[in-house]
Amino acid sequence: MDDLLEIAAALLPGVRLDRAVLAADGNIHDVLLIPDVAAVRVSKGPLAAAAMPQRVEVLRRLARAGLPFRVPEPLTSVAMFGDRTAVAVSWIDGAALPEGVGSVAQIAEVLSAVRSVPLDSDLLAVLDSRTQGRHWSEIITADIVPRLPVRWQPEVLRRLDAALALEPVPDALVHGDLCGPNVHWSTDGRLLGILDWDLAMPGDPALDAAMMAWHGWDTVRRAVPPEVFHRARIWDDLLGVGHLVACMNGRPMTNPDSFVQAVAPGLESEANRHPEPFA
Repeated sequence: MDDLLEIAAALLPGVRLDRAVLAADGNIHDVLLIPDVAAVRVSKGPLAAAAMPQRVEVLRRLARAGLPFRVPEPLTSVAMFGDRTAVAVSWIDGAALPEGVGSVAQIAEVLSAVRSVPLDSDLLAVLDSRTQGRHWSEIITADIVPRLPVRWQPEVLRRLDAALALEPVPDALVHGDLCGPNVHWSTDGRLLGILDWDLAMPGDPALDAAMMAWHGWDTVRRAVPPEVFHRARIWDDLLGVGHLVACMNGRPMTNPDSFVQAVAPGLESEANRHPEPFA
């Protein structure tokens, strides 16, 4: 915490930090929250450090896109602190909805708002990294499936085939992490802002619909067209959509063993509920 306070003081000279708190642990960044002022994002590893300038540029371009909600806007340039990079971004008011609380109308509003962002060449230039790495299906086939328990492998490959068999749809802006903490609402239920665009990419908007299952699959089913719901279930069934998006958009699989450890509880839980496919 002390090192983060030092970084925040360097980025935001003169700003009081006595109310600063560390956000919930993130996989990519440490985030120091300075209420009503800013959030300071500090990279955790070398890949996050190298990617931060691009991620900050994504925020700049989203902020110019005329969105019906706010996004964190960079308040400073990206700065180096040893082997870590850091940036301060604007504070977003409001609060997240607890798990399972979002209504049909709220889920539909979030998905429509994100999908409405035009994927013009300006945004795609900093958002689309698919040609820079392996296809996500190759990562799953080569890096993930061989590390799974043998009894799970045929079922995961079957689900991969089902995902690959989905009819192509036009790319839309995909946030990639629309869980509760990243969507902020006013006390009277207005959508105020969407945070944490680190996994943003062009892709199937049904990926974001699957992320909204934070509020319950039945609620999602009533909030989206049947074909979107079907696609969302196919994507999520594969490995859990929250894990799946982490290996899309050309992102490298830096630690497949940790990835398998992360997806294992979900697969094991399902195997216990429905043992036949995993036999």
